[in-house]
Amino acid sequence: MSAKFYTLLTDIGAAKLASAAALGVPLKITQMAVGDGGGVLPTPSAQQTALVAEKRRASLNMLYIDPQNSSQIIAEQVIPETEGGWWIREVGLFDETGALIAVGNCPESYKPQLAEGSGRTQTVRMVLITSSTDNITLKIDPAVVLATRKYVDDKVLELKVYVDDLMAKHVAANDPHTQYAPKASPTFTGTPKAPTAAAGNNSTQLANTAFVQAAIAALVASSPAALDTLNELAEALGNDPNFATTMTNALAGKMDKAANGKDIADVSEFLKNLGLGEIAKRDVGTGANQIPDMSSFGAGSGWCQLPNGKLLQWGVYTGTAASATINFPIPFPTTQGRVILSLSGTATNTDTAYIIQDDNLLSRTSFSFRRTGSQVRFNWFCIGE
Repeated sequence: MSAKFYTLLTDIGAAKLASAAALGVPLKITQMAVGDGGGVLPTPSAQQTALVAEKRRASLNMLYIDPQNSSQIIAEQVIPETEGGWWIREVGLFDETGALIAVGNCPESYKPQLAEGSGRTQTVRMVLITSSTDNITLKIDPAVVLATRKYVDDKVLELKVYVDDLMAKHVAANDPHTQYAPKASPTFTGTPKAPTAAAGNNSTQLANTAFVQAAIAALVASSPAALDTLNELAEALGNDPNFATTMTNALAGKMDKAANGKDIADVSEFLKNLGLGEIAKRDVGTGANQIPDMSSFGAGSGWCQLPNGKLLQWGVYTGTAASATINFPIPFPTTQGRVILSLSGTATNTDTAYIIQDDNLLSRTSFSFRRTGSQVRFNWFCIGE
């Protein structure tokens, strides 16, 4: 069964394709036209120079080699939904001069117009078989053609692959931005400029020549008249060209603060020169030739202990009892001494009080007394250890 629908090169197209192959100048196919064949399905002829009944001619959207067959070229055009109202039965390809290069017929398809109540975007493809695809090139105006969804998706994917590869190489490069100075130890060329820091600034901000000049001028201006020139400063330094070395050697003989005096050659002579007596060299403590500190002077309410071990205790009594026992504020550690009484307050000549000096009534913790008179008030004092 013979093919009913097919595409062929016109005589003009065959001649131009042969010339392109001979001269090495690709044939530029730029447009596609569709027609209704005059109401009937036409039979393509190589002698044709135009379609039977052309309805629309516009720039190609795509012209590419068939990925499944390298000897086939696929031309593609998208007809928008705003155009139509006619049948599509014939298709033709035209070069940049307007010559019909290839012609073909296709199954009848009605292209509606929106005004008819229905519309669609229709893609028309034409397959052209040639011995060499190198002799044909696409020439389109991207401002006037429509792109199919597949075309856009393919181009987006192609761009993404390219960008991903480019970015990967960029990130992997040791110095991808050679046009920029590195942040670490940059080397500037030309005459770089920087903002001038405020006078007296002692931060890590960059100091430009204006800041340095102002700082030097301020230093000179604040110097006394005898040192406000370099010559006067040199004279003040003894005109020593090796002043820095001289000062370094001199400072080498100073005492080390971290040694805390350990680097003093003659400590006794040093103390003698300070004019310190023997007491200034005594240690603090309770041993021989030591000075007791305040912790050696124990004290509390009604008692006080001396560094030699003596314990002093005292108190006041007021009452009407004929006799009573009074507890010391704290017990004497070793032995109590004798208690001394002293009447106080409004005592009369008939008021008396005396200590019972009985070993059973005088202990390290308390003592007893007797009194005469209606009421007695007395101060007592005791020394022990």
